[in-house]
Order: sequence, then C-alpha cells, then structure tokens
Amino acid sequence: MMRTSTVELTADSPHGAAARRTTAWAAAGLAAAAGLAGGLLAPTDALQGPAQRLMYLHVPAAWVAYLAFAVVLVASGAHLVRGDARWDRIARAATEIGVVLTALTLATGALWGHLVWGTWWAWDPRLVGTALLFLVYAAALALRRALAERAGPPAHGDIRVTRPVAVLGIGGFLLVPVVHFSVLWWRSLHQQATVLAPERPPIDPRMALALLLAVAAVSVAATWVLADRVVRLRRQADAARTTTARRPARRPDLVR
Repeated sequence: MMRTSTVELTADSPHGAAARRTTAWAAAGLAAAAGLAGGLLAPTDALQGPAQRLMYLHVPAAWVAYLAFAVVLVASGAHLVRGDARWDRIARAATEIGVVLTALTLATGALWGHLVWGTWWAWDPRLVGTALLFLVYAAALALRRALAERAGPPAHGDIRVTRPVAVLGIGGFLLVPVVHFSVLWWRSLHQQATVLAPERPPIDPRMALALLLAVAAVSVAATWVLADRVVRLRRQADAARTTTARRPARRPDLVR
C-alpha cells in the first residue's frame, strides 16, 4: 500500500501525481458510500421528512469549511513568521476551498430552511455569522487580486501582496468559533449539538454513519483539491519567474 503524506501530495512529481490520484479515487469511493448510506440506509426524519437528507451535504460542507479556514490560520501564521511562499500558496488554496464550501453551506441551508421553516433566509445568529465568514474570506481573495494587480508581475510571493492577505486570513478565523457556538450563546433556529452532544447522541446510528461517511468524503476531496491547487500555483509562480527572467531589459531611447 502506498504511503501518502502531505509532502508527497503536493510534490510536483510522478509519485506526487500518483498520490493525488489515489486521494481522488478515495474521495470518490467515500462519496459513493455516503450517497448510498444517506439515500438508502438512513431512515427519513420523522419531523422534517426528506428535507432532512440535505444534512448529508450541508453539515459536511460547514465542518470542512471550518477545517479549511483553520489551515488558512496556520499557513498564514507560518508565512508571516518564515516568509516562505509555500505557506502562502497553501493559505490561498485553503481560502478558495473554504469560500466555496461556505457558499455551498449557505445555499443548502437556504433550501433546507425554505423546506422546513418556510423561508429562504432568517436573521438567525448562525446564518448571519456564516454569511459574514463567507464575506471576509471572499474579501481576502479580492484583496489578493487587487494588491497583485497593483504590484505588477510577478506578484507570486510578493510580501506586499501576501502579508496583508495573511493578516486578514488570521483575523477572519475569529468568526469560526462565533459561528459554531452561536447556537449556545444566543437564541437560534438551529438545533444544538447532535453528534457531539454531552449525553448519548440523539441521532439514529444509521444517520450518524451516513453523516460521518459524508464528512470523510468531503474532507478527502478537499485534501485532494488543496494538493492539486498548491501544485498548480507553484507551476504558475515558476512560469512567471521564467517569463520575467527571459524578458529583455528595456534600453533607453537614443537621443538624436
């Protein structure tokens, strides 16, 4: 069995490519298992009916978005301390993944709320917090683009671009615990902890199995996307440096 580490997954080599393919196939297998468990094995919720099955997409998207933003926190901090562009690439890829998953969380949550609560949106603490989380990290991506355009090529690894974005990425993580614990701190339409409840989890074991499979599938898929994106960003940076090195120096115009 091939051992796969984070370094191997992000290596731009045949062995790294093989490790990423293995991760992609593992994600596909887990997704298929989660789909079967959620669609066929898990029972229909007695109160919410079929709408409850959105949980198998909504909850994993939210949880893995938290993990993606945790990666942004660690990678951004490491970049500020070490100044290594590799950490910035990881933070950038994790930010993109987190933004996409948060958007998916909001979309599935809106559909679920429409089916169960009768409304697409409510000024619920968790809903508002999740929307703010999305806006902050989307702003981090927009800030990176704006600063890169101002810095000019090659902007890859330019501290004038990466440091402000890293600070925003670190500060944005403060919203994650606020969003997660909002159901405990304020009155909310969302239910409190189910799987991680202090008492015996008030969830059918078949539902719990489907949910855990879905979380595993999204986690592995996000890992594959992160590794693939980091490799592509490294190639873009190398290509930009090569282009800059080959560009002839501009000679001043001759005065006639």
